[in-house]
Amino acid sequence: MPFHPVIEDWDTGLIAGDPLDFPGYDERRLAMAETGEAVRTGRTEHYAFIESRFEVLGGTMGAAAGEKVVRAYDRARELRLPVVVLTRTGGARLQEGMVALVQLARTAGAAHRHAQAGLLSLAVYGSPTTGGVLASYASLVDLRAVVAGAVVGFAGPRVAEGTLGIALPPGSHTAEAVYDHGLVDARLDPDDVASWVEAALGLVDRALPTRSLPAWSKPAGDGGTGGGGGAWGEVLRARAAGRPSGIDRAARLCSSWVELRGGDPTVRVGLARVAGRRCVVVATDRYCGTGRPTPAGFRLARRAVALAGRLGLPVVTLVDTPGADPSPAAEVDGIALEVARTLAEFAACPTPTVSVCVGEGGSGGALALSYADRLLMCEHAIFSVIAPEGAAAILERDVTKAAEVADRLRLTSGDMLGLGVVDEVIGEDGAALDEAVGRALDGATRGDRDRRWDAVTARWLPGSALQGGW
Repeated sequence: MPFHPVIEDWDTGLIAGDPLDFPGYDERRLAMAETGEAVRTGRTEHYAFIESRFEVLGGTMGAAAGEKVVRAYDRARELRLPVVVLTRTGGARLQEGMVALVQLARTAGAAHRHAQAGLLSLAVYGSPTTGGVLASYASLVDLRAVVAGAVVGFAGPRVAEGTLGIALPPGSHTAEAVYDHGLVDARLDPDDVASWVEAALGLVDRALPTRSLPAWSKPAGDGGTGGGGGAWGEVLRARAAGRPSGIDRAARLCSSWVELRGGDPTVRVGLARVAGRRCVVVATDRYCGTGRPTPAGFRLARRAVALAGRLGLPVVTLVDTPGADPSPAAEVDGIALEVARTLAEFAACPTPTVSVCVGEGGSGGALALSYADRLLMCEHAIFSVIAPEGAAAILERDVTKAAEVADRLRLTSGDMLGLGVVDEVIGEDGAALDEAVGRALDGATRGDRDRRWDAVTARWLPGSALQGGW
């Protein structure tokens, strides 16, 4: 059921015919004149809803159900309402054959029109959610949640086993499987569904849980920077065990957080509230895995930026990573292409963007998440074209000379400010970061990202002869 009082139900009397003259269907179809179709549509004060009714022909979608879904999306678009989809369905209605199947395309088109209007949509998958509904409008939403224990899959388990002639492995077609593989953003207990929906719609706040980190062990040495100070000391400080990573900064910065989940836990994304504004926040986590974003992590970041642009929300990124994943698995999954596509997604973002390098900014992997209209750095963060160890391997054929090479790379926050690469260096404490991000959101203008780095480039061209095009 919808989670707020229903203002009106839509198209309650819409019932389809019997296109296949299917045995026994006409009697069941006429019964729906009393019970209603297998989908209920309507609106509350805050959103339009599309609710499967599993008790009516297994919640299947035929011509009338498909038409109701199409009309619901189009009315929501006209009324400027988000859409909440609640599914318990066996998919397309076999008793209507191809007339039912074409509803996949029709409802997908309606969902796309709603999305292109800059409106939010979300779905909660109950049990079961299978077939043509899952393969159309129910998947074309901005946020997806599944109820714990639900059966979910393109083909239902019986259909899959009958079609393939094999027994499915344990755990197949389960809520847990789709969650573990990053196909949904949340797995919810039934009692938590309403609060997740309300938080996703921005009606209530839902905090990002904090975690316990080891005591921040600042390296010993000159001024607590280690290695006699200098650039190498700042490298050690940025990498220090227990230093809050991007997601830890987000837990303080964001008063609300609804997770957008992907296949790489190193990159976290939330539909969040920052300094009183709805934002999309991307935060890295150096303590997860190797701390290096994989291709899946960059795909999630692109999803975040695209969503922000479509909904007209600013983007905030909190970056702390030694760089993109260089492993053989990442190479064959297109890591270089994903970094490039992420840069292009930020370049095309129509809304203001703010980034903070909160720890280590490693090469193109970090830059892809930092291509923002306002770029800030924490005082003891670093940003570099390559890690000092990598530079030492290239320049000196000896990684043990990383400390010596670090000074040549000019990678400290002061260096970045002096080069004009960043707009501001901020204090290390959480309050300073919160205040600085709020100011940056107030002042950021789309296009500042290019003007800043164009100026950096022009400064180091002969005669400042920056060529804007051919």
